[in-house]
Amino acid sequence: MDLALFERESDFEWHIKPFGKMRVPGVIFASEALMREMDAKVYEQVTNVAMLPGIVKASFAMPDAHWGYGFPIGGVAAFDAGVGGVVSAGGVGFDISCGVRTLHTGLRIGDIEAVKVRLADALYNTIPAGMGSTGAIRLKGAEMDAMLRGGARWAVERGFGTAADLERIEEGGCMRGADPAQVSDQAKKRQRDEMGTLGSGNHYLEIQQVTEVYAPEIAAAFGVEQGDIVVSIHCGSRGLGHQIGTEFLKRMVIAAPGYGIELPDRELACVPIDSPLGQEYLGAMRAGINCALANRQILTHLTRHVFSEVLPHARLPLLYDVSHNTCKVEEHRVDGRMKKLHVHRKGATRAFGPGHPDLPRELKNAGQPVLIGGSMGTSSYILAGTERGMQLAYGSACHGAGRAMSRHQALRNWSGRNVVDDLAGRGILIRSPSMRGVAEEAPGAYKDVSEVVDASDHAGLARKVARVVPLICIKG
Repeated sequence: MDLALFERESDFEWHIKPFGKMRVPGVIFASEALMREMDAKVYEQVTNVAMLPGIVKASFAMPDAHWGYGFPIGGVAAFDAGVGGVVSAGGVGFDISCGVRTLHTGLRIGDIEAVKVRLADALYNTIPAGMGSTGAIRLKGAEMDAMLRGGARWAVERGFGTAADLERIEEGGCMRGADPAQVSDQAKKRQRDEMGTLGSGNHYLEIQQVTEVYAPEIAAAFGVEQGDIVVSIHCGSRGLGHQIGTEFLKRMVIAAPGYGIELPDRELACVPIDSPLGQEYLGAMRAGINCALANRQILTHLTRHVFSEVLPHARLPLLYDVSHNTCKVEEHRVDGRMKKLHVHRKGATRAFGPGHPDLPRELKNAGQPVLIGGSMGTSSYILAGTERGMQLAYGSACHGAGRAMSRHQALRNWSGRNVVDDLAGRGILIRSPSMRGVAEEAPGAYKDVSEVVDASDHAGLARKVARVVPLICIKG
């Protein structure tokens, strides 16, 4: 990235002054090193998003930003429906509500050493993973629609977890305003056999150990101590979310000119929020969010079942579940006034600060847990939302390391078997149905997640709380 294109606001904030058809500035949060390594396409996509109607304040990109479809991955933008704001399927992404949830176990490393291989094998044999993976649950008709309306609440009502889980999930486990009628038969067909599955790509289930604590008082509020064993699950809405994104992007491309919207990039297809198509998309997208929440809830149930057999004294309460790839209606202060905005976060995590009314009572003083995933052999992090972050970018933070090279490039650099063997030598057990998939997701294919997290912390987007490292990874 050419830094001459930016005005340096601080060591971790870079501005693009509006030019041409930009309605607002572009802002990237990153260290100088991350900026220099960042794909130049991010600059183009941040400026293109800044041209969309009704955009408020700025077009933002997080420290893990890289090239995406329309919006950069790591992109954040908010739109005001009252001034002609738009909703963009490309600003949400294809894997709607892909996210991370982390579970406590009450265990330490000594508790799992003797059963580590058995635990890895049991999880792999229980958690369906990989391209086209299917589970034991079959949904169709009214039950499919009930899941799309109810999300994790639907799952808990059917025995996949407890009511206490819902208190630690965004939206209480159920996204309001979901409209299953706007989800096509094809999308529902693709999801019929995929509930309770990890899928492929960068999705995973990891057993992790907390190795460092940076903010003891917040960690204590989160119930996290150095040496703890935790479980993290990273997945989303599977085929249903992808189908929703594909279908609505096509419809928005056709409809946009009729609303007088001039697209700087066809991939930024969008329509007015209050248009019939905009409302249909929001109804379908919210159903996609519920699908992802239900999926992670079922995976949690399956994980608890495995632990009950291998380590029966373990207990797995939920620390938190947070999504990226969403558009949500939120109130934020803009120019001294609270405004209701449609906040798009694509590859970016919600990170509400202390005192926010949407946070569980036990977490309200600490801020929202922000769960940042690594990639197999790398660290992951637990952060907390900050008041400063609420002012900077609508309470948003990074979502992971961000890719440094394409999957094709990764395949030229690594073999899956070598990656698995190398990680085994470091004490990390990988279980995956696809060695190709492992190679595509090799740790070296990603940016340094620690540098990304440090940039988020220094910029004020979120506060670093704890570092975790993988011990077992079930990889799609």
